[in-house]
Amino acid sequence: MGRAVIVFRLVLADIRRHRAQAAMLLLAVTVATAAYALGLSLRGASQALYQQTREATAGPDVVALAPDPGPAVAPTLTSLARAPEVVAHNGPYRIVYATLVAGDATSKVVVHGAADKPGAVDRPLVTSGRWVRAGGAVLERGFATALGVRVGDRVTIEGRAYPVVGIAVTAATSIYPWAAQIGPGGGPSDPTGLAWLTRSDARALAAGNDLPVTTAMDLKLRDPDATQAFVDAHHHPTVRVTFHTWQFKAEQDAVMLRNSQPILVVGSWLLGFLAITGVAALAAGRAAEQSRRAGLLKAVGATPGLIAAVLLTEYLALALLAEALGLVLARLAEPAIASPTASRIGDVAGPAGATVVATTALAVAVAGLSTLRPTLRALRTATVTALGGAARRPRHHPLLTALSGLLPAPLLLGLRLTARRPGRAVLQACSTATTLIAVIALLAVHAQPAREYGLGSSALPNLRDVHDRRLLLAVTVLLIALAAVNTLALTWTTATEARVNMAVARTLGATPGQVCAGLSTAQLLPALLGAVAGVPLGVFVYWLFSAGETTAPPMSWMLSAALAVLLATAALTALPARLAARRPVAPTLSAEAA
Repeated sequence: MGRAVIVFRLVLADIRRHRAQAAMLLLAVTVATAAYALGLSLRGASQALYQQTREATAGPDVVALAPDPGPAVAPTLTSLARAPEVVAHNGPYRIVYATLVAGDATSKVVVHGAADKPGAVDRPLVTSGRWVRAGGAVLERGFATALGVRVGDRVTIEGRAYPVVGIAVTAATSIYPWAAQIGPGGGPSDPTGLAWLTRSDARALAAGNDLPVTTAMDLKLRDPDATQAFVDAHHHPTVRVTFHTWQFKAEQDAVMLRNSQPILVVGSWLLGFLAITGVAALAAGRAAEQSRRAGLLKAVGATPGLIAAVLLTEYLALALLAEALGLVLARLAEPAIASPTASRIGDVAGPAGATVVATTALAVAVAGLSTLRPTLRALRTATVTALGGAARRPRHHPLLTALSGLLPAPLLLGLRLTARRPGRAVLQACSTATTLIAVIALLAVHAQPAREYGLGSSALPNLRDVHDRRLLLAVTVLLIALAAVNTLALTWTTATEARVNMAVARTLGATPGQVCAGLSTAQLLPALLGAVAGVPLGVFVYWLFSAGETTAPPMSWMLSAALAVLLATAALTALPARLAARRPVAPTLSAEAA
């Protein structure tokens, strides 16, 4: 029988015997690799959506914006259209700065005066309804989605009602809410939506309400990549013209996801760390079993290389399977995360080759770091010792023993379990601290002042903030769920390993309730240390990745979060501890004696 077949059969048999541990490893690595793949893929996805929208709408290479009125504006823009680098153009056309009301929502809007039939450059793609007609308005799709407006509804622009005859997308402006490009007079722009009216309706709107106007022209260049050279060569000495290139618009699209990438990447690191913590706890709990298994393989003539392959392949194979599932989840979730404003069309390509390599490295790291030490320990254990299953005799310190005798029984049992397994206590503390880092970061995000779009009490929500908060909430929920699974696994593993000690304690007078409380205390003590460290670490991590001034969450919020985590830890440890405490004493001691 070949070595590969032997390894495969032994690994498959072990997975069948430990299905719960295999499921936990799959869950942990899947969510970690999915978050990591999403974080690495977002920037490329945003650019891909812009390029597809640009191709579908004949997007311009350069948009020239002249904010100042005057007779010299039209000749200046016309000279740009006649430049040898330009092969086609659209305009000049008016951009009118106005205010739009739709139901209970009020927002700033830029109104483009559009031709009845779009030309060769900037042909907005109508996704619902029809193109502009006299007396009707077409809304940009991201803006319409934010307003909750559909074809057939009515909107009011500067006091005049217009039926919405269509909804469209364009690559001539940035995504909602950055449609203005420049503000009135060439100054900064507020969050703004985009609407199209006919040229006559846009002219009447501006004249009837004395609204500020910018004159614009869309340009198609012979070499689309030479936009910066074109801009540098065509600065007018007397007429102020602002140029926006297609590269600038692609970069501006990515601003919407600027916070999403660190949320997902840092979240994947935390998820990966929790995965290592949980799998390491399971591997440590199976150390005695793995040592005996290695002893049996040695006894029948297996080489150290074959034994290492058997012990490591199980975790590595599960980790790679989980990575594949994580990549599938990332591919399914990427379209919704990469385009939160509905201003772009197209499909995302999914994780690229570099992303697959990075997620593979993460999966292998989780499997290797969590199982390498137990595997080396099993290989180094002598065959006779491994088959004999001799327990390691704990060290006794007379002074500590005398002091511990003064403690209540639950605290005494919990401290003894913690002292005998310091590595397990460190894992629990790290798991709690990691969870609190995400919770404190979420509280810090919600503590920041709201920056809404729109005007007055009827303002529209800030899509970027809403998107970031939802994404951070999703990552935090995943971290909490994984930490809960880790706590259950750590408690059950500790209870299983300490079943003889707990049985002896019960023969000496400890009640099942005291044993249960002792097992819970063994998890709560390191969780308390993790909570103390997690609060300042969470504030530091948020400060590290935030830009500008930030508002720290109230201390009462952070203390409440730490207390909630400790209470949740106590609740999660209660069930496995209670089940372990109910085990009959006699069969446990008899099995050990046998």
